[in-house]
Amino acid sequence: MSEDLWPPHALDDPEVAAPPASSGSGGVTLIIPTFNESANVAELLGQLRAALPARPPCRVLFVDDSTDDTPALIEKAAADCPFPVDVLHRDSPAGGLGGAVVEGIARAGSDWIVVMDADLQHPPHLVPALVGEGERTGADLVVASRYLPGGSRAGLAGGYRVAVSRGATWLAKGLFPRALRGISDPMSGFFAIRRSAVTGAVTGGALQPLGYKILMELAVRCKPGRTAEVPFVFQDRFAGESKSTAREGLRFLTHLAALRSASPLARMIGFGLVGLSGFVPNLLALWLLTHAGMQYLAAEVVANQAGVLWNFLLIETLLFRDRRCHRHWADRVGRFALLANADLLLRIPLIALFVGRFGLGVLPATALALVTTFVLRFVATEALVYLPRGPRAAARTRPTTRS
Repeated sequence: MSEDLWPPHALDDPEVAAPPASSGSGGVTLIIPTFNESANVAELLGQLRAALPARPPCRVLFVDDSTDDTPALIEKAAADCPFPVDVLHRDSPAGGLGGAVVEGIARAGSDWIVVMDADLQHPPHLVPALVGEGERTGADLVVASRYLPGGSRAGLAGGYRVAVSRGATWLAKGLFPRALRGISDPMSGFFAIRRSAVTGAVTGGALQPLGYKILMELAVRCKPGRTAEVPFVFQDRFAGESKSTAREGLRFLTHLAALRSASPLARMIGFGLVGLSGFVPNLLALWLLTHAGMQYLAAEVVANQAGVLWNFLLIETLLFRDRRCHRHWADRVGRFALLANADLLLRIPLIALFVGRFGLGVLPATALALVTTFVLRFVATEALVYLPRGPRAAARTRPTTRS
C-alpha cells in the first residue's frame, strides 16, 4: 500500500473527529454497513481487490454495528488491499443499517458514493459499472436492479421472501410514484449516488433512516435529479444469516408511513385518518364497559380515553417518530390527552356560536365545528406536543433514557 494512503484503522468513537473517507476529486467511497458479518468480510475484500480499478481512486468504509469480531477481521483482511480501508464501529446503532449508511455518507469526501451489503449478495464486480453508468449518463443516482432484463432475484430464499419483496416494491412505488419514477427496484441496497446529491440532506439533518431500506430514504428526501439503472443478479448469501426479519418488515412499514407524512398536508391527512380509526377502540371500550354495568355517561368518558390512547400510539409511531426526542414520553401523553379531551369542551360552544350568531342549521354547524376543532387540534398537537422547545427548557428536562 502506498504511503499516501491512510492505513486501515478503527474509529471506535463516532464523537471523535475523523478524517473524511475522501478519495480525492473523481474518487469513490464504498460504504458497507455491517452487523455480525465476520464470516463474509475477508471474502468480500478479496473480491473487491479483484474488481476495483486503480482509477478513479477508491476507499472502502465499513460502518459496523457488530457485537462479534467483525472489526478485527476487517482490519486483518485489509492488510492485503491496495486501497484504503477504514472501520467506523458504532456502539449505538441508531437508525439500523440505514443509519450506518448515513453516518458513512457524512464522512465521505469523494465525488461518488457506492452502498452495498457485506454478505456478497451484491456482486462486487458491478461497483465500477454503477459508477461508470453514472458518468456516462450524467445521472445522480444509479441503482442496481433485480427487475431489469438481465437481472434476477435468485438469491431471495423461498417464495415467501420473493412475495414480500415484490409486495414492498409495489407498495413503495404506489406511495411515491414521482420520487421513485425510473427506479424499478426501490428495495435495492446496492447503488451509487453522487455526494453532491446528498450533502445538503446529510448536513441539514433531513435524513431520518429506519432499518435497512436506505435507498428509498435517499430517493424521497434528496430527490436526485436524474436516475439510471443497471441489472444485477441477486446472489446467495456467502455465509451467516439474513437480517431480514418480521421486525425489520414492521420497521419498513413504519418508515414508509413517516416518509409519506413528511409534509404538513400529508401529516394532517394522516392525523385525520388516525382520528377516524380511533372510533374502533372507543366504541369497543364503550360496549365492554356498558355491558359490565357501568353507567353510560361514565362509560363514555372512560371509553374516550381508549380512543385517545389508540390515537396517541399511532401518531407517535407513524407521524411524529422523528420528533419524540423533544419531550419525555409522559409529557407527550399528558399534553396529547389534554388536547384531545379539550376538543369536546370546545366543540359545543362552537356549535352554539355557528347556530346562534351565524344562523346555520344544527347539522352544518356540527360539521363545521368538527372540521374547525380538528384543524385546531392538529396545529396544537404539532406546536405543543412535538415541536422542539428552547434549548434551556430542553436541557432542564431532557430524559436520561430513550423514550
